[in-house]
Amino acid sequence: MPSSLLSPPARARSRVTPFGAGAVCALLALVVLILVAVRWPPLMRLDRAVAEALHRRAVTEPGLVRLNRILTDWAWDPWTMRALIAVAVVVLWWRGARLLAVWVAATSALGTVVQQGLKSAVGRERPRWPDPVDSAHYAAFPSGHAMTAMVSCGLLLWLLHRYGAGPRLWRTALAAACLSVVGVGLTRLYLGVHWLSDVLGGWLLGAALVAFSIDGFNRYERRGGRPRPLGP
Repeated sequence: MPSSLLSPPARARSRVTPFGAGAVCALLALVVLILVAVRWPPLMRLDRAVAEALHRRAVTEPGLVRLNRILTDWAWDPWTMRALIAVAVVVLWWRGARLLAVWVAATSALGTVVQQGLKSAVGRERPRWPDPVDSAHYAAFPSGHAMTAMVSCGLLLWLLHRYGAGPRLWRTALAAACLSVVGVGLTRLYLGVHWLSDVLGGWLLGAALVAFSIDGFNRYERRGGRPRPLGP
């Protein structure tokens, strides 16, 4: 998620706009999508090399495999991420920021729709192993875990920034978000259920969606919308 969009409240305004950051991420995601769709040989070789190197290590480290499965299936599972968004939406609604609550919920839902639509359209096969350490179903591109983590963490950080999180809370949340987004992508690679480009595509698509969502809400406010702020 672009740091310029999610800077702590005390930081000076950056020249990088949410729309600009979203456009860059969307363009990069489109490039990755096209290269995956046409099976560009250099990218396919890189994907295979990374997957094989990690799988060779995974089959020799069952303890680390178990840890990665716990993290990917529980701590960073897409449903865990959606549950965090649901909590945020309920709090926003209860405090009176109902348009913002709907906006956040809609962005999260749109992320799922985009993710599943692209999986169906691209139809990329997942890595296959004679000795798999984990399993996953449906198409590979983009990684649903990576995209959902990026969308969820990006939205939550935006809300913290919007409502003036203190420096300590901000640093803690930012570290947790970065760990979650990067970590979940690494678990999918280590467990051999995604290619590197699947994870990269998920990250880029998620970042683009969050950036465009922030830009859209900012534009609404500038045009006269007055969402009710969170009260004490």
